[in-house]
Amino acid sequence: MVFLEPEQYQQRCTQLFNSYHKAICALLPFAKIEHIGSSAIPNAISKGDLDIYIEVMPEQFECAIERLKTLNFIEKPNTLRTHELCMLESLNNDDVAFQIVVSDSIFTFFLTFKNKLIESPTLVNEYNQLKLQCNHLDPDQYRTIKADFINRVLNQI
Repeated sequence: MVFLEPEQYQQRCTQLFNSYHKAICALLPFAKIEHIGSSAIPNAISKGDLDIYIEVMPEQFECAIERLKTLNFIEKPNTLRTHELCMLESLNNDDVAFQIVVSDSIFTFFLTFKNKLIESPTLVNEYNQLKLQCNHLDPDQYRTIKADFINRVLNQI
């Protein structure tokens, strides 16, 4: 795995987010749309991908997924899929993923995690160090270690 410094990818991700934000708003004017993941966190290193959080009411969930697929996205294989969470990945060669989340579900943790890191440069540094220590691991091992860190941050008072 190769991790990029913020100056190598964050500006591009912000521009890409702004472009997708407009398209998502046109399809889902009722949705809450946020830039999440490392590209939304100042000074965070990353693989350079963009994650977009899209929150909808339970009755809008399935319809939102179908509308978002029209942006040339498919359901991401081998990821958790429930009646409150669906991950879509881009087929546009731009390394973008959507996390479609039902309001008030446990999956709103994506925003909580992002906000905790934005508020704590110490946590960002710790997250960066964890990533650098994992650069020799396979993606599944990395995701497991990253999930442990995320859970620890979310469980802090």
